Amino acid sequence: MSTPSDAAKQLQDKLENTKLHILDARADLKSYHFESLDDSTSGEGALSDPAIVASDVAAQILFLRKLKFQYLEQNAKDKYVKTIVSDDAPLITAASNEQIRLRNEEKKRNLKEEKLKLLEKQQDVRTLAPLVEEDYQKARSLTSLGASLSAKILDAKLALTRLRQAHPQPRLTIATATVTLDEQVAQMQALDDELQSSEKQVEETKQKIKAEMREVERLRGVEKEGIAELEHVGEEGGDEDPRLGKLYDWLQVALTAQRSLLSLESSRAESENELRLTYNIVSPFSKIPKELVLTLLFVPNTRQLASASARLDGVELDLGDMIYAPVQANDIPTLVWSVYACVKEREARSVGL
Repeated sequence: MSTPSDAAKQLQDKLENTKLHILDARADLKSYHFESLDDSTSGEGALSDPAIVASDVAAQILFLRKLKFQYLEQNAKDKYVKTIVSDDAPLITAASNEQIRLRNEEKKRNLKEEKLKLLEKQQDVRTLAPLVEEDYQKARSLTSLGASLSAKILDAKLALTRLRQAHPQPRLTIATATVTLDEQVAQMQALDDELQSSEKQVEETKQKIKAEMREVERLRGVEKEGIAELEHVGEEGGDEDPRLGKLYDWLQVALTAQRSLLSLESSRAESENELRLTYNIVSPFSKIPKELVLTLLFVPNTRQLASASARLDGVELDLGDMIYAPVQANDIPTLVWSVYACVKEREARSVGL
């Protein structure tokens, strides 16, 4: 028949032979190598958020508290059973309880201080987490900016190398470019002064042409009066009138003056109905005169003007509508004067350009 002491020994042996996971877990925890854990399972994005990290830590703390409570419970049960079944059970007195209480209070005080420190650290983490996040974003943006600037620097170096290969020595420098610019400014100033001088000369030439044309008109009137007087004298006195010689001399002088004013070199009848007038166009900007050939075509056996054409130094001129009205009116002086003035104006404009 088994006694209570035998039953207690059997229970103790059973407890000693039974594998308690809570006791083995402590040894496994101390001997476990955490370096082999894969940190990539949690994700870099999750650990970068302070709120997610805080919730993860709170969940782990709650789990550890439950685990600690279970450990203390199982440890207390184990000690209680060992105390009951042991033959030499330790004597528990008020003094030992007091010592245990004091030790527990000391541990509680230390634990409270550690908790306060932990709370301070957590508060510091909460305060510094946004700042750290801001600094992290700044560092990240600066890193990306540095990478882009490095790429741009490499591209610029490559482009500079290509430019150096495409443009070998001697290259245009800032100093030479400045000197060239100064020379171009001086040339432009000289050209501007020359242009102003040319415009002034053109204006003076126009005034001279206007004065000469007024003189031509005056001589035309004098010519018409002389011709009328010559006809009148011829009708009255016949060929033996002594005034004819003087009028003839005067007419030759007038024709010579008119030819000199209009630069008429020659007038030649090419056929019965074609008259060719040759003028020398003298420009104040050129020493070599240009030859203007004006061809007048008449209706055969009449004095009616049919058409006209002009050539300047062998180049055909486009007279356009300029000759339409004089041809219709059979006004040869107006036609000659219009063509002559048009050519002079074109020469002056070409010099001005």
